[in-house]
Amino acid sequence: MADHDAVRRAAEQAERELGGIDVWVNAAFTGSLAFFWDTSPQEYRRMTEVTYLGQVNGTRAALERMRPRNRGVVVNVGSAMAYRSIPLQSAYCGAKHAVKGFTESVMTELAHEKSGVRICMIQLPGLNTPQFDWNLNRMPRHPMPVPPIFQPELAARGIVFLAEHPRRNMWVGLSTAATVLGERLAPKLLDLYLGRTGVKSQQTGKDAPRYEPNLDRPADADHDPGAHGAFDDQAHGSDPMLWMSRHRRAILAGIGTAAAAAIAAAALRG
Repeated sequence: MADHDAVRRAAEQAERELGGIDVWVNAAFTGSLAFFWDTSPQEYRRMTEVTYLGQVNGTRAALERMRPRNRGVVVNVGSAMAYRSIPLQSAYCGAKHAVKGFTESVMTELAHEKSGVRICMIQLPGLNTPQFDWNLNRMPRHPMPVPPIFQPELAARGIVFLAEHPRRNMWVGLSTAATVLGERLAPKLLDLYLGRTGVKSQQTGKDAPRYEPNLDRPADADHDPGAHGAFDDQAHGSDPMLWMSRHRRAILAGIGTAAAAAIAAAALRG
């Protein structure tokens, strides 16, 4: 994904073998658990190229095919860390902030030309995926997602829903909503809280698999690890925020109906 020409060739091959691309999801990233000053310039650049420019390259390849047809959906996978950065993941947080800014700019350009192509964002919480078995780690204990942890199927359901019902932005995880809103209301308080708890909360003493880091090449696992990581015992399989996001219109309609009934009742009493 960091190589624009390689992404373009992959898109061409997909269309030759499978037909026109209707939905394109950008989700590739590589990350680390390390203090900024313990991360080399080369490592930092690589994480940025994959995590940020990977989405730029994917969006470019998708739009080259979708804009002439005036249809299609691009979903850029973001994170609560696109709004609120945490310790030990400065490259990843910076890239996700950049993805948000990039995506919003392209949204305005598509709106300017009244395009039928939609570009969307989905913001995710900490997920129980195998990424924590092969990311770069310079901390004494095994990496883990920031709690509360959610199962990856929730993210997948959100992405599928967004592809079929495109909208500007979607949140998955109550913790994502709390993080975004908390950053808007009390950013300095979050600085202090994360400085005190954020390093410890991303490490575990759990005996979990560990592979070579996938920073420069795919992880050297001798089998497909599947979608789940080592935290099934801690991960939530349901999420009220996802349910509310998927049923937003019905909820708003219900609130509107209840408000109208309350106003009518008050008028009758008056």
